[in-house]
Amino acid sequence: MTEPTHVTVDADLLDEPRLVVEPGAAARVATVAAPVLQGMGYRLVRIKVSGEAGCTVQIMAERPDGTMQIEDCEAISKALSPVMDIADPIQRAYRLEISSPGIDRPLVRRTDFERYAGHLVKIEMAVPHEGRKRFRGTIQAVEGDSVRIVRDDAKDHKGAQEADVLLPIEDIASANLVLTNALIAESMRRGRDAEREQLEQSGAIPEPPAHARRAREKRDLKKSFQPKPKNKTKKPVPQNTKEHRLAAEKKKRAGLTDHHEGD
Repeated sequence: MTEPTHVTVDADLLDEPRLVVEPGAAARVATVAAPVLQGMGYRLVRIKVSGEAGCTVQIMAERPDGTMQIEDCEAISKALSPVMDIADPIQRAYRLEISSPGIDRPLVRRTDFERYAGHLVKIEMAVPHEGRKRFRGTIQAVEGDSVRIVRDDAKDHKGAQEADVLLPIEDIASANLVLTNALIAESMRRGRDAEREQLEQSGAIPEPPAHARRAREKRDLKKSFQPKPKNKTKKPVPQNTKEHRLAAEKKKRAGLTDHHEGD
């Protein structure tokens, strides 16, 4: 079995807590799995316990930079299986499945929403927000512990609320990216960058010259920058349209007629 490639771990990202968590049996598994993953340099993303075709415990994990290879999944499975057997969070037979989050991944941490700003997301709230639980829209920015999205369905419903909504992350039951061409392209770029960085750190390929590193850092900074949402101001209502002029002329003629009849 190929050992996972060693990469530099960002301690702050590794320690960042999840704000979107699972209830019930999945929560018990998370209590067991999360410390093991963190000790190995991985972050827990999501746990799903399924009863179809027996019982399957699916654990999604990733490196702090968002990458995950087959070798990583194998290493986690080998380390976590005996711990799960001893802790026994699922008190029946089950199949353990370790996987990457995938392209249309769940978003569970503040940095997840920051990293995928500009992409389409589907959100289901655990606590209704302004009378509704399901939202779909583009991530605009993260403000404090809330995420601002621009709903893509607001214009299709008469009397809909404002398209711009601010959702508390801790009140979110689930949030998943929507598969789009832009998301696929972004995922492929991230994968290429991560693979190149691993090869550079392992010495398999030479590190880029200083000017190339600066260009890469500048590009990454540009992608991570989130402009503050613009305040939406209503356009002034036109006061001199054709309809206004016709109405004024009609009112004028009516006034003249009434005055004549009064005499």
